Amino acid sequence: MDLVTMPNYSYIFKFEDDFEHIDAKVWFNRYWTACFYYVGVYMLVIFAGQQFMANRPRYELRGPLICWNIMLAAFSIIGTCRTLPEFFHVLRNYGLYHSVCVPSYIEHNKVSGFWATMFVLSKVPELGDTLFIVLRKQPLIFLHWYHHATVLVYSWYAFTEYTAPARWFIAMNFTVHSAMYSYYALKAMHYRVPKFISMIITTAQLTQMVVGCAVNLWAHQLIQDGEACHVSVQNIKLSLLMYFSYFVLFARFFYKAYVDKRAPRKGINSAPAKKIQ
Repeated sequence: MDLVTMPNYSYIFKFEDDFEHIDAKVWFNRYWTACFYYVGVYMLVIFAGQQFMANRPRYELRGPLICWNIMLAAFSIIGTCRTLPEFFHVLRNYGLYHSVCVPSYIEHNKVSGFWATMFVLSKVPELGDTLFIVLRKQPLIFLHWYHHATVLVYSWYAFTEYTAPARWFIAMNFTVHSAMYSYYALKAMHYRVPKFISMIITTAQLTQMVVGCAVNLWAHQLIQDGEACHVSVQNIKLSLLMYFSYFVLFARFFYKAYVDKRAPRKGINSAPAKKIQ
C-alpha cells in the first residue's frame, strides 16, 4: 500500500471515513464566490454595529464569550490533532517537496481531508469574533477585520484548486488557533495569564507568516524550474501578498504591544493579535 494512503490514525470516526473529497470540491467550485457576500455582510454588520452601539452602553456578554472561545479552541485543538499526523507523516516519508506540491492531504487521506474542509468552512463562523468586539465596545483594529475577511476569501478560493501548500497553511493555523482561543477562553474566565504567554502566541503568529511566505516562494521557484507543483502562480501571488501583509501588520502590533513603551495604549493591549478582548 502506498505510504500516503496508509492510515496515520489509531482511530477514524465514521464521519471522517464517509468523507468524499470530490463532493467537497464540486460544492466549492460551484459556490466559492459566496464568500464575497459573507464578507460584504460582515463589513456592513461590524461598521453599522459600531454606529448602533455608539451611544449605547456596552454589553458584557461574559458567558457567551467564554462559550464561544471554548468552542473555537476545542475545534482548533481537534483540527490540530487530526491534521498534524498527516503533515508529519508526509514530511517523514515523502519529504519537503511532496508536502508543498502534492495535495495528497485531501485526495488520499480522508481524515485530514475532512478537517481541511472544516477548516475552510470555519472561516465563516469565525467572523463572529468581531461581533463580540462591537457589542462590547472594544477597539476594532484594522488587523482584526482585514485578517478575517481576506482569510475567508483566500481559503475558499484556494480550496477550488486543491492548493498543495495548504497542507502547511492549515496545520499551522489550526495549531496557532489552538493556543490563541485557549488563551482568550482563560482571559474571558478572568484567569490571570502571564504576559509572556501572549508574547509567545503573537510570536507564533509572526512565525506562521514567515513560513507561509517561504513556502510560497519555494513553490514559485519550483514552478519556474519546471517542476510539477499543484498550485497556480496566481494563487501563489495572492497567498504571498496576503501572508506578507499579515507579517507587516502583526509585526507592527507586536512592536506597539510589547516593545514600544511610548506607544499610546488605545486599541493595543498585551493580548495576542487578531482580536482584543
